[in-house]
Amino acid sequence: MFDIGAAELLVIVIVAILVIGPKDMPLAMRTAGRWIGKVRRVSSHFRTGLDAMVREAELEDMEKKWKAQNEAIMKRSAASAESEAGEPLMTGPPPVAESKVATPGAPEVTDKSGSAERSDDASLDETSQSAEKG
Repeated sequence: MFDIGAAELLVIVIVAILVIGPKDMPLAMRTAGRWIGKVRRVSSHFRTGLDAMVREAELEDMEKKWKAQNEAIMKRSAASAESEAGEPLMTGPPPVAESKVATPGAPEVTDKSGSAERSDDASLDETSQSAEKG
């Protein structure tokens, strides 16, 4: 980080001993060590934050690429299936089928075969009436 060689470090130590004095030197070294530790922690935290931001940006780019590739693959597979079948295929969700549940009080419904069906409620009314009689 800093280009401090052995000779420059020796000069700094000699000047520190002369200015601070040998008596207060341990306290000064502890204080300097604490400050250096704080600076390292802050720079590490800052670097971690930057790395996280870069990773998130890369992930967003990858997700966009994957989505584009997925759409291209789906279009190709739909086109090949259409060419094999000879007609356009439905690519959306299937249609919702009508249910055969009759509404209460509804009359009998005849289907295409001509047989009459009663709603579940009508058949329940008949069984409850026959149970009351018997």
